[in-house]
Amino acid sequence: MPAQALSAYVPRRAARESRVTLRGLGAHVLEWGERGAPMLVLLHGWMDVAASFQFLVDAFERDWHVVAYDLRGFGRSEWNAQGYWFADYVADLEALVDTLAPDEPVRIAGHSLGSNVALHYAGVRPERVVELIALDGFGIPSETADRAPDKLAAWLDALREAPAFAPYDDFDAVAARLMKNDPRLSADKAAFLARHWAQLDRDGRVRLRSDPKHKLPFPVVYRLEEVFATWRRIRARTLWIAATDSHIPRWLDRHPEGEGGTDGLDGVRERMRHIDGATLVTIADAGHMLHHDQPQAVARAIEQFLR
Repeated sequence: MPAQALSAYVPRRAARESRVTLRGLGAHVLEWGERGAPMLVLLHGWMDVAASFQFLVDAFERDWHVVAYDLRGFGRSEWNAQGYWFADYVADLEALVDTLAPDEPVRIAGHSLGSNVALHYAGVRPERVVELIALDGFGIPSETADRAPDKLAAWLDALREAPAFAPYDDFDAVAARLMKNDPRLSADKAAFLARHWAQLDRDGRVRLRSDPKHKLPFPVVYRLEEVFATWRRIRARTLWIAATDSHIPRWLDRHPEGEGGTDGLDGVRERMRHIDGATLVTIADAGHMLHHDQPQAVARAIEQFLR
């Protein structure tokens, strides 16, 4: 059996596990805190899991009722045989919100992919979200219509051979990969995440829990004008949290030369203008996984905003 030499992070707040059915698929849910406390729903990013928020939850000063779930096809949630569409993530979130708080608006914070899901949900269901937090997830680069046939062709080509993830020798190897992806991630946190990201297979190897079909390319063009039209309907108090060393701001479209600031966040500010009254906070010495790199600073920014 694969060994694990690294000592894993020990949570300060224990999570409770459960399963719910969201639109026909079983979803793995984690909860922290008492159910009578103010509720905060957390949505993880691409190739991530709900347990990724453990460090952030431990850094909160207030005892929130935090709910996070593995999105469909990730972690311990069920896979969808037909693949994954962004709109399904939004619909799953609505199903969860209808289950948790059918009669009142909710607070939602999302990271990366989860942030974009939360932003879209808050735009199409503005009455259901009272406070909204985006963690380094502000859309993706815009694409032109002439890319449409190439994107669909690339998707069709990719369907000919089922994607797969390479196995790892043990959980420490998974942890090492996580630390390579995020040099700020400590060994104990990486060891903790490895056990949630991966599982021991029948052949004695360790494999990622997520569905490899998430590796398939998007078959449709990302239309920024449609995204902005959705965001402009958001009525929730909104906080955007960016990391100073993240690749995301550099990935987005920027202001023309000479406009905006000098901190590399011009593209973020340009997009944020489509959400009335949105506030921007930056976290220093943090990359895209800012809730891993600086959980105390992220927790402080969230709680100051929610107060």
